[in-house]
Amino acid sequence: MTVRRILHLSDIHFGCEDKAAVEAATAYCHATPSDLVLVSGDITQKGYGREFEAAGAWLKSLPEPVFVIVGNHDVPYWDPIARVFHPWRAFEEATGHPAHDHEHDAPGLMVRGVVTARGWQMRANWSKGVIDLDQTRRAAEALKAAPAGTLRVIACHHPLIEMIGTPMTGDVKRGDAAAQIFTEAGVDLIVSGHVHVPFALPIKLGKGCSYAVGCGTVSHRERGAPPSFNRIEWDDDRIVVTALGWNGTAFEDWQTWELGRRKDTRDPDFDPPIDMTPAEKIPGR
Repeated sequence: MTVRRILHLSDIHFGCEDKAAVEAATAYCHATPSDLVLVSGDITQKGYGREFEAAGAWLKSLPEPVFVIVGNHDVPYWDPIARVFHPWRAFEEATGHPAHDHEHDAPGLMVRGVVTARGWQMRANWSKGVIDLDQTRRAAEALKAAPAGTLRVIACHHPLIEMIGTPMTGDVKRGDAAAQIFTEAGVDLIVSGHVHVPFALPIKLGKGCSYAVGCGTVSHRERGAPPSFNRIEWDDDRIVVTALGWNGTAFEDWQTWELGRRKDTRDPDFDPPIDMTPAEKIPGR
């Protein structure tokens, strides 16, 4: 049975990146064949031009195909006009990727990006998430139309629902409603960053077909966990998420979650419900 692979990185934060970890992660991406390198936002620290220049060069150095979405740090931090009128212009110019309705469509794999970050919002903490339900529905309909057997992935920066045990929250406005829409559309994975620690947990909404998968950081902005990124592998029966942790000189397998997979996630009654409790194994380091 053919095993497919996504390499999932997030929160590089150029401007305070861990240079050694970034270099090793890049080398790993080149040494490990994958269907996609997915970067779930916060490629810069404060949205400075020099940070975007470094981030853009790094993205171009990765093996194709690459898919990247915006995070809350990817807005010009000290530019109020840009924040209000064109918060993602610098991101799009540096990366060559659209901020909105980004899509990767290949045989057996479909990824759709949704924006949860904002240049500004009507609350004090602008780092928190907001999701637009019209964009949510467009993404859900696109993924629902993918052929049976396709791995359907939503990529966003903030976790849509709060994850117990993470060091911070996404506090995404309308996040639960969006997660419900994606689950009902048969999305397999909702992948995110922001909290800087890895996780893989079932989304227990409705009959439950989807999993939330979070990625760590490869920056110096650690929150009680080493720099890390994810290797997501799948076949017809299961999805295996492995977080690779930085030991100071190299990345090694650190935490692994094995997730069951329905035959057709668009139809909860297609076959019996799977066990939505993933088995977590934490090998010694």
